[in-house]
Order: sequence, then structure tokens, then C-alpha cells
Amino acid sequence: MDSEFTRKFQVVQDRNEEMRATLMAVYDALKEKGYNPINQIVGYILSEDPTYITNYNNARTLIRKLDRDELLQELVRQYLTS
Repeated sequence: MDSEFTRKFQVVQDRNEEMRATLMAVYDALKEKGYNPINQIVGYILSEDPTYITNYNNARTLIRKLDRDELLQELVRQYLTS
């Protein structure tokens, strides 16, 4: 297939969107179960202890797929640039 345009390769953008979607799913699961999602996610990021995250809606499995350092780096970047 011959196209007249060049497709852009955006790994960083795609990865950031994936991290955001995962974090939102974990946030929603924690909120639905009655936890304070911010406190629980911060506890997980600081300790890497997955028990801070509920198993509800597969949230614990989802968050463990994220690289904590990469997630923290993106959170700081977003905080400082907004």
C-alpha cells in the first residue's frame, strides 16, 4: 500500500496515554471500593507494595504493569508544566 503521507511514530505519547488510562482505571476501582484513591496510589508508588491497590476490577494487576519510575517522572512533569 503506497501512501502519500508519512506516519509519525509516537511511542512517548502513546505510553503516556496508556499510563493515564491505567491510572484512571485504578483510581476508579479504588474509589468504587470506598478507598481514598490518591492516598492508596501514593502509598503504592512510595513503597511498591501492591496491597495498597485493590484487586477489584483487576486494578492491582493493571498498576503493576506500569514502571513506577516512569510513572513518577510523568506525574512530576505534568505537575510542573501545568
